[in-house]
Amino acid sequence: MESVLLAVKGMSCAHCKGVVEQALKKVPGVLQADADVGAGTVAVHFDGEKVNLEALKEAIANAGYEAL
Repeated sequence: MESVLLAVKGMSCAHCKGVVEQALKKVPGVLQADADVGAGTVAVHFDGEKVNLEALKEAIANAGYEAL
Protein backbone atom coordinates (compact mmCIF):
# COMPACT_ATOMS: atom_id res chain seq x y z
CA MET A 1 0.00 0.00 0.00
CA GLU A 2 1.17 3.50 -0.84
CA SER A 3 0.08 6.83 0.60
CA VAL A 4 0.13 10.39 -0.71
CA LEU A 5 -0.99 13.74 0.67
CA LEU A 6 -2.37 16.01 -2.05
CA ALA A 7 -3.27 19.68 -1.80
CA VAL A 8 -6.75 20.31 -3.20
CA LYS A 9 -7.66 23.75 -4.51
CA GLY A 10 -11.30 24.81 -4.20
CA MET A 11 -12.35 22.46 -1.41
CA SER A 12 -14.04 24.72 1.14
CA CYS A 13 -16.87 22.88 2.92
CA ALA A 14 -18.14 19.52 4.18
CA HIS A 15 -19.92 18.91 0.88
CA CYS A 16 -16.67 19.50 -1.02
CA LYS A 17 -14.89 17.07 1.31
CA GLY A 18 -17.45 14.38 0.56
CA VAL A 19 -17.29 14.95 -3.19
CA VAL A 20 -13.50 14.64 -3.25
CA GLU A 21 -13.47 11.55 -1.02
CA GLN A 22 -16.18 9.79 -3.02
CA ALA A 23 -14.51 10.59 -6.34
CA LEU A 24 -11.29 9.03 -5.13
CA LYS A 25 -12.96 6.00 -3.56
CA LYS A 26 -14.51 5.16 -6.95
CA VAL A 27 -11.05 4.76 -8.48
CA PRO A 28 -10.04 1.08 -8.62
CA GLY A 29 -7.11 0.56 -6.27
CA VAL A 30 -7.94 3.37 -3.85
CA LEU A 31 -8.31 1.91 -0.37
CA GLN A 32 -9.01 5.06 1.64
CA ALA A 33 -9.36 8.82 1.09
CA ASP A 34 -9.55 11.31 3.96
CA ALA A 35 -9.95 14.98 3.08
CA ASP A 36 -9.19 17.82 5.50
CA VAL A 37 -11.07 20.98 4.50
CA GLY A 38 -9.17 23.21 6.93
CA ALA A 39 -5.79 22.13 5.60
CA GLY A 40 -7.02 21.88 2.00
CA THR A 41 -5.56 18.39 1.63
CA VAL A 42 -6.59 14.81 1.02
CA ALA A 43 -4.67 11.77 2.25
CA VAL A 44 -5.03 8.85 -0.14
CA HIS A 45 -4.03 5.26 0.58
CA PHE A 46 -3.88 3.15 -2.57
CA ASP A 47 -2.48 0.07 -4.30
CA GLY A 48 0.33 1.39 -6.49
CA GLU A 49 0.02 -1.61 -8.80
CA LYS A 50 -3.56 -0.66 -9.69
CA VAL A 51 -3.53 3.15 -9.73
CA ASN A 52 -0.99 5.95 -10.11
CA LEU A 53 -0.75 9.55 -8.96
CA GLU A 54 -2.00 10.94 -12.28
CA ALA A 55 -5.20 8.87 -12.03
CA LEU A 56 -5.80 10.24 -8.52
CA LYS A 57 -5.34 13.82 -9.72
CA GLU A 58 -7.62 13.15 -12.69
CA ALA A 59 -10.38 11.85 -10.39
CA ILE A 60 -10.13 15.02 -8.31
CA ALA A 61 -10.21 17.18 -11.45
CA ASN A 62 -13.26 15.32 -12.76
CA ALA A 63 -15.00 16.11 -9.46
CA GLY A 64 -14.42 19.83 -10.11
CA TYR A 65 -11.35 20.52 -7.98
CA GLU A 66 -7.64 20.91 -8.65
CA ALA A 67 -5.02 18.64 -7.09
CA LEU A 68 -1.66 20.32 -6.61
